[in-house]
Amino acid sequence: MLVADYIYLHGFASSPQSTKSQKLRSYLQTYKVELKIPDLNQGDFSHLTLSRQIQQVEALFPLAPTPVVLIGSSFGGLTAAVLAQRNLQVQRLVLLAPAFGFQEYWLSQLSAAELQQWQSSGYLGVYHYGEKRTIPMHYQFIQDFLQYQGEQLQRSLPTLILHGRYDQTIPITASRKYASERPWVQLLELDSDHSLTDVIPAICEATSSFCKLF
Repeated sequence: MLVADYIYLHGFASSPQSTKSQKLRSYLQTYKVELKIPDLNQGDFSHLTLSRQIQQVEALFPLAPTPVVLIGSSFGGLTAAVLAQRNLQVQRLVLLAPAFGFQEYWLSQLSAAELQQWQSSGYLGVYHYGEKRTIPMHYQFIQDFLQYQGEQLQRSLPTLILHGRYDQTIPITASRKYASERPWVQLLELDSDHSLTDVIPAICEATSSFCKLF
């Protein structure tokens, strides 16, 4: 049986040093699993796109037929789901408050005037939690993202979603809807918010069990 490669995709405006990623990496090491955590910012958050993230992660995939397990947080969770649809090498998904409905929930926080200003000026200031500062993001992020709106994430593969009931960034209703339409998806609802930092032990335990590490 081939040993899988494990890759963690951090969230939007986050970094490989996020609390969840580092705690999960340490936990998985007890099972002799090395968790790869690429920096999806690539030193240029301003020009981040979903397509760029996909290409970056695909380049990290081992040679076939080595299986891949993707663990994705928020926008990284959405990215993981798209990657799994495109790559049969991905055999298992663990999604932490995945950003299904990203356009509906995240963009809805911007007024029509703000969206128009972003498009006309080319940039919008976005607070980056990893950098702890506001960074201008190019409008190509939206242009690129919209092409994935028709993406049908219908590939049947073992998928575990962990989502906080009190998430105000990506409401848990998005994951409930996603899971209800896909019988291969297991949804674990947690008493937490979008960060999930107060339920990391539960995430670690659920991940190791789902991935059959013991």
